[in-house]
Amino acid sequence: MTNQERLDLVHKLKVVPVVVFNSIDEVLPKMGALVKGGLPCAEITFRTACAADAIALAVKTYPDAFIGAGTVINREQCEKALAAGAKFIVSPGFSPEVADCCAEHDMLYMPGIVTPTEAMAAIAKGLTTLKFFPASNYGGLKTIKAICAAFPYLKIMPTGGISAENIMEYLAYDKIIACGGSWMMKGTPEDIEKATKEVVALVNGK
Repeated sequence: MTNQERLDLVHKLKVVPVVVFNSIDEVLPKMGALVKGGLPCAEITFRTACAADAIALAVKTYPDAFIGAGTVINREQCEKALAAGAKFIVSPGFSPEVADCCAEHDMLYMPGIVTPTEAMAAIAKGLTTLKFFPASNYGGLKTIKAICAAFPYLKIMPTGGISAENIMEYLAYDKIIACGGSWMMKGTPEDIEKATKEVVALVNGK
């Protein structure tokens, strides 16, 4: 899969669930809930020690799902994520060493930015699809529109403070490729499946 094909898939999905696994035992029930809910995608964060193992298990069990790594802040984590089978890499901020690692592996990298300076640093590495995080803390859609006015070729994936209540407002802006969020991951696997079905129906106008 090329990076453009990965971006096309993100755009088609419209929602990227941000998933934190505190134990490897959580992986199959929660991933199963996302898949059953119609959203075979996860940004599994490197906030916990089991992240790489969780990615590997999720990729092995759901080979057709679009599973990537989030909160990747250095080359070591990036290498572990890629070795585990991650299909995309996301960071909360911009990391030149992660950008270089992804370039070496021809892997999609969406770094987090909130300022024009950070956007320019990412653009200098050839990156034009960027995460905007934490979105709600930094002016949300208003700031995204201001940044995209200066850099009209950017595509943005806002994350942080996105919910079922405001996602459609974000997705209505043509520079937004998808939204990241964790609101559908609360509760039991049944709760996750229900919330996932609701957001899939919402973003697809059903």
